[in-house]
Amino acid sequence: MNSINKNQPEDTTENLSHEEAVKKIKDLIEQAETCFFCTEPASGPSGGVRPMTIQQVDEEGNLWIISANDSHVNAEIAMDSRVKLYFQGSKHSDYLYLTAEASIHDDKAKIKELWSPFLKVWFTEGENDPRISLLKIVPSAGYYWDNKHGNLVAGVKMLIGTAIGKTLDDSIEGQIRI
Repeated sequence: MNSINKNQPEDTTENLSHEEAVKKIKDLIEQAETCFFCTEPASGPSGGVRPMTIQQVDEEGNLWIISANDSHVNAEIAMDSRVKLYFQGSKHSDYLYLTAEASIHDDKAKIKELWSPFLKVWFTEGENDPRISLLKIVPSAGYYWDNKHGNLVAGVKMLIGTAIGKTLDDSIEGQIRI
């Protein structure tokens, strides 16, 4: 989309690092909640790709997921900790891609903190189910695509651009470095 971005009257790129990157990750994941979580060694039937819900993004930008300790995802992370996550928060914005390192934890206090009754669908014995484990995802880099002023403003700018035959959208994208 480089040629499209060059037609924009305003800057469409903003690379983020440290606190700004963590804030963008939190904001976009709040919109998406669920991601495609990809592991390197594809041992399971899904080829190493599965939807997973993020329970928390902490202050350092680490993502926390509750997972079954006997799952393919846990087995694959035990073989190779490199993971990729893909998020889509809405139909037209809030996209995020992260590369990260994953580790498996058995922290009962953190499980209790992140527990939701909805999780009982998978962990029928509740928050003390012996199959529960935690995945701590530590992002290192990524890329995001979003809009600057929300979907309404982006839509209006696109309509005006269409009417006057000029590239006007409210997009913003850039690299993320933690």
